[in-house]
Amino acid sequence: MHAKDILIDGFSRIQDEVHAVVEGLGPDDLHARPATDVNSVAWLVWHLTRVQDDHIADAFGLDQVWLTQDWEKRFGLDLPRHDTGYGHTPAKVAKVRVPDGGLLTGYYDAVHTQSLTALRGLAAADLERVVDVRWDPPVTLGVRLVSVLSDDLQHAGQAAYLRGLLQSADA
Repeated sequence: MHAKDILIDGFSRIQDEVHAVVEGLGPDDLHARPATDVNSVAWLVWHLTRVQDDHIADAFGLDQVWLTQDWEKRFGLDLPRHDTGYGHTPAKVAKVRVPDGGLLTGYYDAVHTQSLTALRGLAAADLERVVDVRWDPPVTLGVRLVSVLSDDLQHAGQAAYLRGLLQSADA
């Protein structure tokens, strides 16, 4: 198995988790926050999608799906255009509201499609290409991809845990 195939499998697992966590949740559960400093399911899924969109686009020299496919306008959030959610305060987390889960999964699926297209074109040597010199050591494409994969799976797990809490409270 080639490294790109492992990455494709990993990113596909994110998609599976995003759909599993969002499916069947109404607006109240999507936006529920057990405490003011806890992120909502909607925020977690939006954020992990924004991070993937931003980082994959940057690493591969692509445009962000958020901007080029009008997802920013569809969401209509009162946030800066390039905001990914990094460092959000509880007040900013509260601004991430969606009418339904379909908007979240639709955006994720569009980002996923762009991500897989980029990953399918990878050669093994591409993974060694430096994509960020601001770190010591500089970040290679391989390291960046694993970082995005790890971050997204962690946030998907947090969203799944929160969904479970919400469902157990409703039972």
